[in-house]
Amino acid sequence: MKKLLCILLFLPSIIMAQDIASDSVFVDLSNPRATLNTHLNFLQDDNYQPKKSAKTIRGLEQKKAVRKAIKIKQVLDGKGLYIDLNSIPTDEDYKDSVGINAYSKYIIFPNRLPEIYLEKKGNNWYYSEETVLKIDAIYNNVFPWYINWLQEIVPEYGHKGFFGIEIWQLVALLILLSLVILLYYFFRKIAFWLLKKIQHYITKSNADLEVDKVLKKLAHPISLLLSINLIDVVFPSLQFTLEVNRWVFLGLSIVETVFWIYVFLKLIKVVMKIYAEFTENTHSRLDDQLVPILNNFFTGLVLVLGFFRLLTIFGVDTTTLIAGATIGGLAFALASQDTVKNLIGTIMIFLDKPFHIDDWIEAGEVVGTVERVGFRSTRVRAADTSIYQIPNSKLSEIVINNKGLRLYRRYNTNLGLRYDTPPELIEAFVNGVRQIIIEHPETRSDSYNVEFTGFGDSALLIMVNVYFKSLAWSEEQTSKHRLHIAIIKLAAALGVEFAFPSTTVTIEQFPDKSNLSPKYNTSKESINATIQNILTEFKNDVPPENTPES
Repeated sequence: MKKLLCILLFLPSIIMAQDIASDSVFVDLSNPRATLNTHLNFLQDDNYQPKKSAKTIRGLEQKKAVRKAIKIKQVLDGKGLYIDLNSIPTDEDYKDSVGINAYSKYIIFPNRLPEIYLEKKGNNWYYSEETVLKIDAIYNNVFPWYINWLQEIVPEYGHKGFFGIEIWQLVALLILLSLVILLYYFFRKIAFWLLKKIQHYITKSNADLEVDKVLKKLAHPISLLLSINLIDVVFPSLQFTLEVNRWVFLGLSIVETVFWIYVFLKLIKVVMKIYAEFTENTHSRLDDQLVPILNNFFTGLVLVLGFFRLLTIFGVDTTTLIAGATIGGLAFALASQDTVKNLIGTIMIFLDKPFHIDDWIEAGEVVGTVERVGFRSTRVRAADTSIYQIPNSKLSEIVINNKGLRLYRRYNTNLGLRYDTPPELIEAFVNGVRQIIIEHPETRSDSYNVEFTGFGDSALLIMVNVYFKSLAWSEEQTSKHRLHIAIIKLAAALGVEFAFPSTTVTIEQFPDKSNLSPKYNTSKESINATIQNILTEFKNDVPPENTPES
């Protein structure tokens, strides 16, 4: 009897000691991995001990803590978020260094569920106060009110199934897919209508078949993304197992990422099309060359970001990859300094805009028309139609004479008259040339110079300085031709002769020979009549057709 009394007396202490011993063996909250292992391990079917799992919830009574712990696991399972314990840190003093300050916390799924995380209190790790406060709202979003109602109306045979999947889940899945297909066609029409409204607001134009085709292609993935988002929201309500949810949500994430890449690629195409229409209305043709460069750049950027997003979905640590790529990129940049310099030169050309497409430039020894500005070099076509490829790094450093930005084309030449030309004819010739320039339709009548400027070795020098209105090279040559012909006709009509390098021996008296010197008519009336006739003929003369630039 005494032995039995002693056993009954010390039994509660023995049980309590066993519980303490059991907690010390199984319940471990010393680091993030241990806490997550404690939470999930004691909620498994073969080891269901929710009270021990609730130890990971701090500051609540046991019943409430148990409900919170169960809801956290159900949310993770419903979202298909599989926790790989081997990837969880075991550092007791783990610090989350993302941000300005470092905290003793660990976010399990920072991209998909950042609201659920662990934090260190004292010497142990628990689910954070924010997680405990928000878990009810998160649970209601994952498992809406109609789940309980759906469970109640499902008959008993609806819970039968195979491979862990019940009949009611399959029926609900078929209904969900049918609804998604119907909404897809609805969303597609709405998306196209909205895109057309936005396009019309930006461009103020509706009649563009090419843009409409691109917008229709853009509306497809947008509607698919909305449909996928519906599946993402509703599918956890079907309460499939963690493995099923994990693979379904992995597939949805991959499909969603691919569609987003497609959407941004089509969006870039639409934006570049609109920008190309805008650049066509601007004076600068360098903007037109910028369109394909920007298109290639943004396309590459979208593909790279999409690739990193896919790597993140498959669990690859992109931080390490980016760090490695940065180091590798630095090494590559050092090994290809010329390419980097050319890229910087390209940027400087587009920022400074020292020339435009089709401008005639002189860059060092290269003279020609700018045809294209690329990532690495600029293509210039010379007058003989040959091609120069100038590295942009060099082009951004040398002096560029942009003749395409001239207001007018200047033409300066000297006409040499014979030394024996009378002063009256020199003055008449100068005045006649001035009148020709004034009457010329392609020269500036308010800015010119025709003067007797000096005495050359073999001629009297008449300077002719004029400005042609047209900047086109071919039109300038046509204008020169017409001016030269008019000057030659004027000289011939006045009896003025052009000199050339020569030696003249004058013999004042030679038996039976007349003087070989030219006879000049210096009559004022004759000179004025001659100039007037030449000007009338010049006005009535039809200019020759423009010849193509050589």
